[in-house]
Amino acid sequence: MKTDLSLIRLLHLASPALPVGAFSYSQGLEWAVESGTITTEAAAKQWIGDALHFALARCEAPALIALMRAWSVADRDEIKRLNAEFIATRETAEIRAETLQMGYSLARLLRDLEDMPKELKDTLTESSEIAFPMAWAAAAATWQLDEHDAATSYLWAWLENQVMAAVKLVPLGQTSGQRMLSALAVDLPQLASAAIERASGDWENFTPGMTLASCLHETQYTRLFRS
Repeated sequence: MKTDLSLIRLLHLASPALPVGAFSYSQGLEWAVESGTITTEAAAKQWIGDALHFALARCEAPALIALMRAWSVADRDEIKRLNAEFIATRETAEIRAETLQMGYSLARLLRDLEDMPKELKDTLTESSEIAFPMAWAAAAATWQLDEHDAATSYLWAWLENQVMAAVKLVPLGQTSGQRMLSALAVDLPQLASAAIERASGDWENFTPGMTLASCLHETQYTRLFRS
């Protein structure tokens, strides 16, 4: 049974109020809307669901779990190796900049929190590039969060940001956004379990549609989002 504090920690990390700027990224979704690929709730749900299943659950969530395990045993070399490997999976300049900016912002926050150990702060300080999963995993491991709960929370935070981006961009009503969240969230526990099993480093990140959308977004004339 989860303690009240562990649940609070999960809510803290998944909160849209976490000051990392996640709300400012769409990961190519903005271009998909601009190009006419996404014009309806159904199309937005399909796009976000595919990204969730084929990118987040197969690459980012497994990386998060592997990093949590490395942080749990304070293996600095493994933390740095996994971080570099994850950064190498970022296919475009915008997506790479996104994870590094969010990682930097979260690392800065963790260094300011009193309950974070000195060794964690030192590892973050000496790292020149910090991917978002590296910093997120540092907090999750320090707070001794359950792996499945952590992966589910991480996926939920991403899903919520993407749905809210779709609500603004298509545009869709708030009810449409909640329908998408309700439908897509059903898959999160299973995807979290699969991420844990894949956490040994067998990551997959083959999402050419998202990659092309992100590339084209870099030169899009008018933009609300940074990716």
